[in-house]
Amino acid sequence: MKTHNLNYRHLYYFWMVAKEGSITRAAERLDVAIQTISAQLALLEQSVGKALLAPQGRRLVLTEAGRVALAYADQIFLLGEQMQEVLSDNDIGRTMRLTVGLSDSLPKVIASRLLEAALHLPQRVKLVCYEDDFESLLGDLSVHKLDVILTDRPVPSGTTLRVFSHLLGESEIALFGVPKLAEKYRQNFPASLQGAPVLLPTRNHAIRGRLDHWFEINDVRPEVVGEFDDNALLNIFGRIGTGLFPGPSALAKEVKEQFGAVAVGAMKVNEQFYAISNERKIKHPAVDAILSEVHEKVFVR
Repeated sequence: MKTHNLNYRHLYYFWMVAKEGSITRAAERLDVAIQTISAQLALLEQSVGKALLAPQGRRLVLTEAGRVALAYADQIFLLGEQMQEVLSDNDIGRTMRLTVGLSDSLPKVIASRLLEAALHLPQRVKLVCYEDDFESLLGDLSVHKLDVILTDRPVPSGTTLRVFSHLLGESEIALFGVPKLAEKYRQNFPASLQGAPVLLPTRNHAIRGRLDHWFEINDVRPEVVGEFDDNALLNIFGRIGTGLFPGPSALAKEVKEQFGAVAVGAMKVNEQFYAISNERKIKHPAVDAILSEVHEKVFVR
């Protein structure tokens, strides 16, 4: 089958029509004639060999091929906007940009420690951080919207994406609580946890299964008073004394300073932290700095 070079102006007009839901509204938005958009849509469909839009009442709706094309167009034009933003930066050439995806399950204090090394390079680094769920971040990384992902799990073994996991380190997990709760449940730990109020990450988090297993092998059934996708929100409820909550032992000092909570006991469960990149060998200097210094500065206390 003969293929044609993609005309990005045609694709942009299609993108706008798909967003606006009609050729008329897209024409008004772009300040061009309706006939111009109609003609360029026809040329795009001829180029790809498939209908991308179909009439439904007074609106145009996406065909299956159109939905596929829109997903790619979203990525293409978002990257274009990001390119314009980067190139318009007055500091370009003097500042290195590091675009980081942070898994919503990653403790924020761990994230800040992981990024510290990048900020200590001789060249100034501009951090741009996005937080999202793990699967969405992997998709963004695969189309180079991100330089690296920092997360609590490796890439799944069966993935078709060409992305690679780099183990940064691990920390033993402890249960923390405000002083009043910690004093109540520290004695005779972990048996004291029977019926104790605890705050846990949801089962979307890599660590949750290991925490449940630890409770099981220690034959204790705490009362789970809250489950959270967002680790920061979990910590906030921990700070107001709603329940005991898990956190990395290596961050005991920071947990006390930020949340007024102290360790109740170690759980003998390790949480791992990863950087995920598009390359087996890291090429971005700031990401390389994170990998080089992370063990000493983050996980060793």
